[in-house]
Amino acid sequence: MIDSILPTYARKPVAFVSGQGAYLTDENGNVHLDFAGGIAVSVLGHSHPHLVEAITGQAAKLLHVSNLYEIPGQQRLAERLRQATFADTMFFSNSGAEAVECAIKMARRYHHVSGASERYRLITFEGAFHGRTMCTIAAGGNEKHLDGFGPPVDGFDQVRLGDLDAVKQAISPQTAGILIEVVQGEGGVRAAGNKFLCELRELTRERGLLLVVDEVQTGMGRTGKLFAHEWANIEPDIMAIAKALGGGFPIGACLATGEAAKGMTAGTHGSTFGGNPLAMAAANAVLDVVLDDGFLKHSRDMAAIFRQKLALLVDKHPGVLEELRGTGLMIGLKCRAANGDLVDALADENLLAVAAGENVVRFLPPLNIAEAVINDAIERIIRACVALDAKA
Repeated sequence: MIDSILPTYARKPVAFVSGQGAYLTDENGNVHLDFAGGIAVSVLGHSHPHLVEAITGQAAKLLHVSNLYEIPGQQRLAERLRQATFADTMFFSNSGAEAVECAIKMARRYHHVSGASERYRLITFEGAFHGRTMCTIAAGGNEKHLDGFGPPVDGFDQVRLGDLDAVKQAISPQTAGILIEVVQGEGGVRAAGNKFLCELRELTRERGLLLVVDEVQTGMGRTGKLFAHEWANIEPDIMAIAKALGGGFPIGACLATGEAAKGMTAGTHGSTFGGNPLAMAAANAVLDVVLDDGFLKHSRDMAAIFRQKLALLVDKHPGVLEELRGTGLMIGLKCRAANGDLVDALADENLLAVAAGENVVRFLPPLNIAEAVINDAIERIIRACVALDAKA
């Protein structure tokens, strides 16, 4: 008999009932150190007082109204993101997949209203993950995600990450743009690289294409800047964000230049829940903290400390660990042992981490993490590596 919850997740046998900062408490009273962060969501950790106050205060006033009416929180958030980014305009959704879907529609619609309806295809990259809708699994191109769901949605041409010649060869009269994760999360914490991003930006401008970046996992300070493409000193045409934007409350957004968004007129897109008052209160509260003076510098400082300590562990445990990857506090350890074995060994130490492609384990701690908490994590990682060494 099937479970009352659709069995699409291989869940760990633990249930959390409360959290504070980087720590979670399960229903048996055990305390766990959370370096999974809900997969890059809990940017401020758990139960951050400003976020809690914003959500509870808004919930006491108004949870939801339709987008048929003005929502002041949307206007406030949009203006703040406009001032902090390349974007002129944006659409609010409920998730990263929805934000990417909006970005794909926007890119196609741009060429349609420009008189080139045949330009609807996007070049994407091997190892990418853009969501779990029918359209976004086609964009990601992962056979495991596509299996059993019939013909993939048309419109995506996948090439190897970092191969500019392959990108150029993939461009056809039907190409609308390029869709890329600045750092692939699910794909193994693989960075596109600043040089490659700059080359793509130049190429898209030369060919009249749109550059669409997926910053669902890298956005809101995860790599040490507000958005990861800033490290390459480029500006995309369209950007999808989500995850950390709400600090744990579901929200996504598709940001764009006015030119790229010119086809998105009344009736071309919509959402029942996207951008409702409660979501806007959460996102504005997160932005209050992330944009505060010193916040991103602190995250960069903590990332440098964490990465230095992890690099030493890679040297000391070559039978378990192979390579340190990532940017800022989006960190991956490529394993020689099975990454699932390391995740389990870390769980035995009550440290939560996330597996990724290419046999990588991801660490995605809160950006306001303290050095003492990093040291706590390092001690647990050491014990996990020692345990795996002993089994080898």
